[in-house]
Amino acid sequence: MRQIVLDTETTGLNARTGDRVIEIGCVELLNRQLTGNNLHFYINPERDSEEGALAVHGLTTEFLSDKPKFAEIADEFRDYVRGAEIIIHNAPFDVGFLDAEFRLLGLASFKEHVDNIVDSLQMAKEQHPGRRNSLDALCDRYGISNAHRTLHGGLLDAALLAEVYLAMTRGQNSLTMDLSDSDGGEEGEAELELTPLADIIVVAADEEEQGLHETVLNALDKEVKGTCVWRAVPAEPA
Repeated sequence: MRQIVLDTETTGLNARTGDRVIEIGCVELLNRQLTGNNLHFYINPERDSEEGALAVHGLTTEFLSDKPKFAEIADEFRDYVRGAEIIIHNAPFDVGFLDAEFRLLGLASFKEHVDNIVDSLQMAKEQHPGRRNSLDALCDRYGISNAHRTLHGGLLDAALLAEVYLAMTRGQNSLTMDLSDSDGGEEGEAELELTPLADIIVVAADEEEQGLHETVLNALDKEVKGTCVWRAVPAEPA
């Protein structure tokens, strides 16, 4: 499955009043693995950023003046995202801006070019109701370092969100079973083929994997204030 984690920076908060996209960052996941096949653009919006937005992203009009206009990168961008599932934090904001840019070029809306759009902010609200679910808050919750994030940036934020998304959905695709195509038995039942024990290959975790596992346990401990059941010592049998 091909997924693209996407983030944008803009000149302001409202595409309807003429604010424009000035940066797009995309990080590719293939079967939940980072591929390194990322995409990044700085874009000349042909207007100044609002003061509040400039304080967030730091991309000045002077810096953007020699960058390509959206029309110049639109085809490459569409080719890159075409048919993928798109993951965005607070998706309505970014999609609204991308739709506005596409509309200026006479193109169909963003969702028409992709397979599906997932709003990771909505996912986080469902998993952690009543808590802060900004990207920074989620990085802290899942033990992902964002110390290098002094300003918002499209590619940096997309890379952080990719790690957050993988942490939020860890185990999602290994704890379910599709029974729709099972052969034999009653409808909805699946016959599992037993594998001889001698044919099962056990691969021990290496030091790096053990370290990653320890990081996950540390994050769980932090969430439950040191009462993580995975670290509980089982009671001696009576």
